[in-house]
Amino acid sequence: MIAVHLDQVTVTYVNDPIFAGLSWEIHDDRVVGLIGANGTGKSTLMKLIAGDLSSESGFLNRKTGLTVGVLRQEPKLNPAHTLWEEAVSASVKLAEVNAALAKVEASLGEPDVYGDEKKLARALDRQAHLLEQFATLGGPNYESRVRSTLISLGFDEGQFALPVTVLSGGQKKLVGLAKLMVTQPDLLLLDEPDNHLDIAGKDFLARFIRGYKGAVVIISHDRYLLDLVVDEIAELEDGKLNVFPGTYSEYAFEKQVRLLRQQQLFQAQQKEITRLEQAAKRLLMWGKMYDNEKFSKRGASMMKRIEKIERIDKPIMERKKMGLELAGWRGSNKVLNITDLDKAFPDPEDPRAERLIFAGLELTIWHGERVGIVGPNGAGKSVLMRMILGDETPTGGEIHLGPSIRVGHYAQEHETLDPNKTLLDTVRFAANCSESDAVAILGRFVFSYLQTRSKISTLSGGERSRLQLALLMISGANFLLLDEPTNNLDIPSAEVLENALQDFEGTVFVISHDRYFLDRVATRIVELEEGLLTDYAGNYSDYREAKGK
Repeated sequence: MIAVHLDQVTVTYVNDPIFAGLSWEIHDDRVVGLIGANGTGKSTLMKLIAGDLSSESGFLNRKTGLTVGVLRQEPKLNPAHTLWEEAVSASVKLAEVNAALAKVEASLGEPDVYGDEKKLARALDRQAHLLEQFATLGGPNYESRVRSTLISLGFDEGQFALPVTVLSGGQKKLVGLAKLMVTQPDLLLLDEPDNHLDIAGKDFLARFIRGYKGAVVIISHDRYLLDLVVDEIAELEDGKLNVFPGTYSEYAFEKQVRLLRQQQLFQAQQKEITRLEQAAKRLLMWGKMYDNEKFSKRGASMMKRIEKIERIDKPIMERKKMGLELAGWRGSNKVLNITDLDKAFPDPEDPRAERLIFAGLELTIWHGERVGIVGPNGAGKSVLMRMILGDETPTGGEIHLGPSIRVGHYAQEHETLDPNKTLLDTVRFAANCSESDAVAILGRFVFSYLQTRSKISTLSGGERSRLQLALLMISGANFLLLDEPTNNLDIPSAEVLENALQDFEGTVFVISHDRYFLDRVATRIVELEEGLLTDYAGNYSDYREAKGK
């Protein structure tokens, strides 16, 4: 059954349509992956479905009584709440019934109510009705369901009193997810729900979506997750929505088939139109030459028929993507050697004590390896990378880089970029080049001429990611330390990065929770968990298989 029907809807931003005349049917028993390049309007379309925006044309119909739950890219949590208060606020309707019950119960103690038989009867009837509603909404065991849901997501009861302002990005996502799990709306709208989650969190998210008894629309750049959970892919491109049945991998194959078929049909139609136009022109020419009205009428009639032909759009076989090429160079055979490495921080609960992050780590990375490091959030992966960079001092042990190793660093939070500098100045300084050369470099990374003179602070997350990759290319490094490089990249940009890393002459050490990326790039996986480093040969799928055994 159709949960939401969009017919010829239009949304415009500053006189430019984000999409126009868009139609779509969302079914109540399917999981749909909504994909498209950054800036195509996916989040806008989600807001339209949620009712946060209005269409300028057409209409949007929802199934009668449909309840909608939304998980935004950055969940909107009340900063005055604790984790527990935020989670129990999930059911707005239950909170309203609770407040009404409290008001009725308070009124029962008022003399003008209990002293008036009619008023008392009305109050008791109102209380009975509200108690029935409370039971229908699951009120009697509501708090126990919230508690068990939070625990299933990895929170312990000691964290329930934490202010939401101190939660990490991943924890905020999990709280937002907990609220949806408790309320179970008919339609879930999930905008990048996997961002900031570690692999365990992504596995839980996949299980939750697969088992959900309702409709789900998920915006995600995580191709591995899309392959696990979706029934169909809806691609938003050039303001149009095309639906493909099956998983992301099936979509990627089918899209190429459709493009090739469209290209063949376009070429065949163009050939036929050219033939007809030539025939019409000959008839018109003969009509003039021989003053033959019959020829002229036939030629004019043929031209009108040509004008009425429904034209097949010329397919765009190759869209503009960033031109990332990582040259690199060989350098030392032994790139990195870590021996008996320890790291501890002062314990915030007892300044005289230390909290051990890891101890006795051993790791050697050789030229040409692509090593992916995985592990839960908080295991110390970023700490280890900062120590390799020299930004963090080890408590014990040694870290040695090969003598001819030049390091290039991609930072997850883009902290290597100066937000007050322009893109042009940043690239000119890094490449020691002219203004025109810097503009050309930025153009390769899909920045407009106008953007080159903008400050970095004005860029989106995806644009900052592309700028960091441009600086990596300029650096000429032969050992790349990458911290979550695909987090803000759309799928086409992630594929460009994967291809560049596969062709890279140097060595790569990458922190990533992007399992599809690790499958395509990694030749070795090291897992950091509970202070220990475990080595696995192969890519992410090989690692999971070995872990399963």
